[in-house]
Amino acid sequence: MTDRGGELLRSGRPWLVPAIGCVVLLIASFILAVLLGGSELTPRQALEALFGGRGDGTIPHDRIEARRVAIVSVRVPRVVLAALLGASLAPAGAAYQGLFRNPLADPYIVGVASGAGLGATIVIAVAGSFAAATIYAVPLGGFVGGAAAVGCVILIARARGTTSTATLLLAGVAVGALASALTTFIMMSSPDGVRRVFQWLHGGYTAGGWQPILIVVPYALLGLVGLLACAHPLNVLQLDEEEARQLGIAVERVKLVTLGSATLMTAAAVAFGGLLGFVGLVVPHVLRLLGVRDHRALIPLSAIGGAAFLVLADLVARVAIAPRELPTGVITALVGGPFFLALLARGSRVEGRS
Repeated sequence: MTDRGGELLRSGRPWLVPAIGCVVLLIASFILAVLLGGSELTPRQALEALFGGRGDGTIPHDRIEARRVAIVSVRVPRVVLAALLGASLAPAGAAYQGLFRNPLADPYIVGVASGAGLGATIVIAVAGSFAAATIYAVPLGGFVGGAAAVGCVILIARARGTTSTATLLLAGVAVGALASALTTFIMMSSPDGVRRVFQWLHGGYTAGGWQPILIVVPYALLGLVGLLACAHPLNVLQLDEEEARQLGIAVERVKLVTLGSATLMTAAAVAFGGLLGFVGLVVPHVLRLLGVRDHRALIPLSAIGGAAFLVLADLVARVAIAPRELPTGVITALVGGPFFLALLARGSRVEGRS
C-alpha cells in the first residue's frame, strides 16, 4: 500500500523530488561557498567570522575584524549575487526553449548577451580606467546594450505584423554577430582595456558588497513574475500556435511578454556577471530529464537549480587555482560545452533512427 501511494505521488507530482533536490543542493552549495574560498581562511575561521566568534583569545582584534569584513562584506554578498544571477539566467533559458520550441535555445539566442557586452565595453573604453567606473556605469551600459539588441531583433521579427520564432532566431544571430564584431573592434582600438573587458565578458565580477544585489533583485523579480504569468500559455504553445489561438491564448502577447521578461532577467545578470554561458541551457535540460515538463514547475525550479549551479561554478572558479581566480564563465563553459555537444549527438542519433 505504501509503495502504491508513493508511486501515485511521483506520477501526480513529477516536480516534487526534483524540487527537494534543488533546494537541498542550493543550501549545500551556499554553505560550501561561504566556508570555502581562495583566501587563507579555514572553514572554522569563516564560521567564527560569520557568527561573531573571537577565536582562542590570541588573535589581535584588528585581524578578527578583517576576517569578519572579508566574510560578511565580500564573500557572502558574492555568493548571494552568484545565486541571484543563476536564478535569473536559468528560468530565462527555460522560457526561451519553451517559446522557440527549441531545446537548444538559451538566454543568449536573441543577441542580448552580445548587446550587453557591447554596451559594457563602450562604458569601459570611455571610462579609461575600470576602477574609475562607478558601480552603476558598467551594468547600466550592459543593460542598455542588451535591451537595444533585443529591441532590434523584435523590430526585425515583427516587420510583417507577427513575431515568427524562426525570424527571431535568425535576427538574434545576426544582431549578436554584429554586436560581437563591434565589441572586438573597440577592444582592439583600446589595447589597455582589453584585459578588463576580457575579464568582464567571461564572468569576472566587477563589484562587491550588497549594492549590486539591491540593483539586480527588482529586475529579477519582475522578470520572474512575467515568466510565471506566461507559464501555462507556454505549455499550450508546445502544441501549435494555431491550436493555442483556438484555445483562447493571446499568442503574440505571450511571445512579447515572455521575450521581454526573459530578456530583462538576462540583461540584468549579464550586466553584473558578464557572459555566463550555458546556465540557461544546462539547468532546464537536467530538470526535463528528471521529468519536469510543465513550465509552471519548470520555471521556478530552474531559478533554484540555476542559483545552485552558478554558486558552485563560482566556488570552483575561486578555489581551482587559488590564490588566483578563474573567470566564472570559464567554469560554466567547461560544464556546458560538453553538455551541449552531448545534446547535439543525442539529437543526431534520434534523427538517424527516424
